Amino acid sequence: MIATLIISIVTFLGITLSTLFFPRIKLGKVTLDTYWVAAIIGALILVIAQLCPINEIKDSWTSSSAVNPLKILVLFFSMTILSIFLDEVGLFKYLASLAVSKAKNSQLTLFFALYFLVSFLTVFTSNDIVILTFTPFICFFCKRTKICPLPYLIAEFTAANTWSMMFIIGNPTNIYLATSAGINFIEYFKVMAIPTLCAGFIELVLIRLLFIKQHKEPLNCDDCEVVKIESKLDLIIGIAHLGACLIFLIISPYIGLDMWLISLICASSLLVFIIITRLVRRKQWHFLTNSLKRLPYQLIPFVLSMSIVVIALHYQGIATKIGELLSHVSPIFGYGTSSFLAANMVNNIPMSILYADIPVALEGVKYYQAIYATIIGSNIGAFLTPVGALAGIMFENLLTKYDVKYTFKQFVKYGVIISVPVIATALGMLVIML
Repeated sequence: MIATLIISIVTFLGITLSTLFFPRIKLGKVTLDTYWVAAIIGALILVIAQLCPINEIKDSWTSSSAVNPLKILVLFFSMTILSIFLDEVGLFKYLASLAVSKAKNSQLTLFFALYFLVSFLTVFTSNDIVILTFTPFICFFCKRTKICPLPYLIAEFTAANTWSMMFIIGNPTNIYLATSAGINFIEYFKVMAIPTLCAGFIELVLIRLLFIKQHKEPLNCDDCEVVKIESKLDLIIGIAHLGACLIFLIISPYIGLDMWLISLICASSLLVFIIITRLVRRKQWHFLTNSLKRLPYQLIPFVLSMSIVVIALHYQGIATKIGELLSHVSPIFGYGTSSFLAANMVNNIPMSILYADIPVALEGVKYYQAIYATIIGSNIGAFLTPVGALAGIMFENLLTKYDVKYTFKQFVKYGVIISVPVIATALGMLVIML
């Protein structure tokens, strides 16, 4: 047990340190993130040292249950390809540029327009895709108009990681935790809608107060043009598939289809439609090829490696011990607060994989309170420090790329000011809902 615990802690530290000090390595023309390397090393050591039996891994990866990490990866990647394709077609950029053009030289109007747009798109796609899309746009636009980008970047990042709680598909951590507990799309939404709405409102008020002076400054966007959609047919195909996927996810409990299978069918159908239209029209292959290139493939070894670490912790009884410690506190505030802090020590994905097994000893409503509270902690914990989520890592890399100064100290400063009231609100509303 001790050896497994030490190796796991070192693995978590390795992920955190690599994220902070050397987030990327360059091998020739290929640039790779490093966060998954430490995870692979830790998993291999556990397997080689026979601290995690191969049979346990095999059982987990071939299980028919929804918590099977392979099924969760299929669900996540299928939803991601649907979102990325719409981004490649230009939908997100079009909506963002439309919001800017309607601001009418008012930073306050622009702030609200971008916040609500990011929130809306996050609900129906995912936080990672929205951050990858809107961060470069905000950096470019603010540089062009010579205004401070921080109010908009902070609003974008926090909105994406708050409104991602609304639907089960908004964040990989939602998917993992909810499916591990057998929670379907509708059940999830019924519980999480009010906490998300209230958390989003408090967050919006806080950011408005933090940057009230900047919002009063004039905005010169007279020459800002609305981005044009290059292919309306692709846009229609993409929206139709995403809409169909969401509808079938909602009715999945009534038709007897798993969420991972629904998303896989919709993503496969999209690829077939796009390939057929390309063969007929003989052009615009870049939408498809760019979408496939942008998929977060490095998440595959990371999730599978972390699942091995968690299997080892569970096999050695460590997860049970943690559960016993948390059994002495309120499931909502105990799991919500601890997951919020743990996400910023080990990243929210490995934290969620671990926490999915911890509350198994709880019974009835207490079990679901712990799961939903952990979901809240995994989302809102993302904007306490850059280590809290992959979204934070990507966000920091993009800001560096576009020469926007946003130090670790600044990140934590605004993170504490915003995240503490937001998570307190979300957990408080969860008490009412459950």
